[in-house]
Amino acid sequence: MKRTIRTTLITTGALIAALGTPATGAWADTTAPRIDLRILVVSDGGPSTDAIAAELDTAGTPYTEIDLTRSDRPMIDAGFLADTVDGRPRARFQAVVLPNDNPFAANSPEMAALAAYEQTYGIPQVDAYTYARPEAGLQYPVDGGYSGSLDGVQAEVTTAGRSGPFGYLDGPVPFEDNSPTVGESYAYLSTPVAGADFTPYVQAPIPGTTEQGSLVGEYRHDGRRELVVTFVYNRYQQQFRLLSRGIVEWMTGGVHLGASRNYFAVHVDDVFAADDRWNSTLNCTPGDVDCTDPNATPDPIRMTSADVDHAIAWQNAHHFTLDMVYNGAGSEDQREDHNGVDALADKFIADRAAFRWVNHTYTHAFLGCEQDITVVPWRCVTDADGSTKWVSRYAISDEIARNRVWGELAGLPLDNDELVTGEHSGLQVLPQQPDDNPNLALALADNGITWLASDNSREPEQRQVGPATTVPRYPMNVFYNAGRTAEQVDEYNWIYTSRAQGGSGICEDHPDTTTCLSAPLDTSTGYTDHIVPLERQIALGHVLANDPKPHFIHQSNLAEDRIAYPVLDGVLNTYDSLFATDTPVVDLRMKDIGTELQRRAAWHTAVQNDQVTAYRIGDTVTVQSPDGVAVPATMPDGTTRAGSAFGEPYAGARSGWTLPTASAPLTLTLPASASASSTAGGTGSSTKTVKPAPRTRVPEGVTTPLSPTAER
Repeated sequence: MKRTIRTTLITTGALIAALGTPATGAWADTTAPRIDLRILVVSDGGPSTDAIAAELDTAGTPYTEIDLTRSDRPMIDAGFLADTVDGRPRARFQAVVLPNDNPFAANSPEMAALAAYEQTYGIPQVDAYTYARPEAGLQYPVDGGYSGSLDGVQAEVTTAGRSGPFGYLDGPVPFEDNSPTVGESYAYLSTPVAGADFTPYVQAPIPGTTEQGSLVGEYRHDGRRELVVTFVYNRYQQQFRLLSRGIVEWMTGGVHLGASRNYFAVHVDDVFAADDRWNSTLNCTPGDVDCTDPNATPDPIRMTSADVDHAIAWQNAHHFTLDMVYNGAGSEDQREDHNGVDALADKFIADRAAFRWVNHTYTHAFLGCEQDITVVPWRCVTDADGSTKWVSRYAISDEIARNRVWGELAGLPLDNDELVTGEHSGLQVLPQQPDDNPNLALALADNGITWLASDNSREPEQRQVGPATTVPRYPMNVFYNAGRTAEQVDEYNWIYTSRAQGGSGICEDHPDTTTCLSAPLDTSTGYTDHIVPLERQIALGHVLANDPKPHFIHQSNLAEDRIAYPVLDGVLNTYDSLFATDTPVVDLRMKDIGTELQRRAAWHTAVQNDQVTAYRIGDTVTVQSPDGVAVPATMPDGTTRAGSAFGEPYAGARSGWTLPTASAPLTLTLPASASASSTAGGTGSSTKTVKPAPRTRVPEGVTTPLSPTAER
């Protein structure tokens, strides 16, 4: 949601005179300044400011970025920071993010301008990653502190942090340690300078002492407030993802555009059908089009009634709902082969209200081009003129409609505008099928489909397919053709090891593959020791990144050894250990995820095109945006719109999407407890000289984000 300034605006002027005398109390209502709801991010190209900018962007919080490495950037002076609108003083930014506590040269007029601006309007400053020093309220690390790695260390949110901006956390803040050979963190641990008004919010043990050193803390001085962060991070690391919400809440006082949730949804594909089993001798899956050995005999994996009971008990224990993505023909085939009996379907139907249900087509047929499976890999059948032969509109429509009718007759609680095609077929499949089946869009329209699942590994962005909008889904590396852990590990070894080790060699052909193995995993321990922790960390990373896209597994993974549950348990149990009860995982159905992604795209476009104006005057927030574009906002508890509570409670605040009326901008009234004071605390002059911040260390694992798959 950034707007990057590239041209010089106004030269430095008389800073203090232009900004006005620092206030000594709250502004009177009639003279309260206008504070625009936009963040100023001043970047030196480092990973920490980039991480904060990415957090703002994902949440939908507008910001302006100034790149200090550009020669054509604007000067940060009084005119750049503030002006007057309709006779009222305006602060153009509600917060300032700097790379450190002072990224400018000695006696810089820009730092002086920022200090005066922050004093005058009560604007907070985030020091994204700074050296611990008295100018930031901390003792030098050499004075009983520590400088070095925190890989694998567990930091803690302090009592002040939990009662303040980090109250959504339960306390622990574990630092990643994905590789024993690559540094992934660096920190300066120190204690506050004697007499400094400094409150640690997150701290960690200082090695060799009984003291705790600050990692994140608030320093109040000279009429200003700074959030002092003394460890480095990038946007992907778990420690930042845990603290990012609190950093934004602190800098905005809990009043900002944009909203963030921790999402997790899990689709279980192929319910009622059976999934063919991996054959460890043939290194393929009999029944699959690419397994052409004439001696290959399919060995189906299918859930049982007991597996349904286990799924329900698991859901109840975690307060979580799975999406069952079903193929009705799977049950009909079972009844045909077993004298009309299908205990699994009877059990699922009896307990249908325990789950959400999604149409997965009747037979799971491939709905793209007609496939020539006489070759490996398969190819599209073509006509004499070379044109592709496509599965017909009638055949696609029949697959959708028959499955819907089957589900309705079974009493499944469906949303008939949702669809997951088998293997996401009908959509393009590279390299064999570079285009969508043109009949797919027609069949979707025939059946009223407006939400269509896609594979995020192929198409991470939403797009339109006729009347439908895609909903990208994350494939989990828990294979559809495995019901037992040994099968999963055997196939994993074959895919991700070298040819010399008996593997597929995919990593030799594609060295950027992130799941490559240096040696095969032990089939008896590899799943628990390697695959489960890895998949848990990848999925949890999505959860913590405000990413609503669903993950998908298969019914085979809930059968036999029930291999999906250790991964899902890892995600949810880890989450529960990190977050307070007022910050639950949000589990949406597919169409609601699609709506969330659509709203974000529309809002992002409006912000990028400078079509949004938002500001706060006293206890009133005003937002103007294009007609029909919903506004995401996060406000303190007690905020109202036209006398009614705004948004929904989450993480100690209220947030959500809301539409302005056609005739008036959106107006929100903040509670009295959220009244802003322009005084930041402390005393002193805004013009005193502050030395530039020393250089800080950034390890390799931060500058180049380290995959959680790094060999241990």
